[in-house]
Amino acid sequence: MGDVTAMTEMQPEDVFARARRFMVDGQLRPNRVNDPLLLSAMGTLPRHLFAPADLAARAHADQDLPLPGGRVMMQPMMLAKLIQLLALRDGDRLLLVGAGTGYSSAVAAALGARVVALEEDVGLLATARHLVPNLVPPGAVTLVEGPLDLGHPPGDPYEAILIEGEVPAVPERLVAQLAEGGRLVTVLASGSRGRGARAVTGRKAGGGFSLADAFDCSTAALATFQPAPSFVF
Repeated sequence: MGDVTAMTEMQPEDVFARARRFMVDGQLRPNRVNDPLLLSAMGTLPRHLFAPADLAARAHADQDLPLPGGRVMMQPMMLAKLIQLLALRDGDRLLLVGAGTGYSSAVAAALGARVVALEEDVGLLATARHLVPNLVPPGAVTLVEGPLDLGHPPGDPYEAILIEGEVPAVPERLVAQLAEGGRLVTVLASGSRGRGARAVTGRKAGGGFSLADAFDCSTAALATFQPAPSFVF
């Protein structure tokens, strides 16, 4: 009875703080997310504010959370593992493609990155513009509107690029925006050889770009990156 009484007396912010703690200890740590700054950021930032109001109670669940326009707020554990793959260093310039409502850009800024957060959905971008400036240091995140598959050339070169969603391939135009030695992380769709969707990490070096598989990962596809349908006669 004591536990039930305690829960009923908890204020909403206390409930969300507890949910963040369970998210970190129950999802992130057991899945080898061990960057202390990343754990601290995701344990502190109010993830529920970035979710639709009617889904705030599910914001910390171990699943993608639907957003308007067919987009999703990526599963916490998968997002954490993708960000950890970037190995962000203080001052790194990061292009975040598919910023959604802005949660991941706030996380990356907490790691010391200077983030250019690109979003094409005006509704999602409006939410990000309302929330992010209040949660990050001044100038840490620049929110820009534009087609996701074009990137943001005015801000390049970037030490890191995160495409937050599933894509069929990494566009050359995004690789071109990486600095020498830069890293790119995304989720590649299932291939023709029966391989499932997987997180990949890429590096630009010596004028070339190479990709390596990191771990199995499934999330919603970013429609902008999908090939145009072809007519079959």
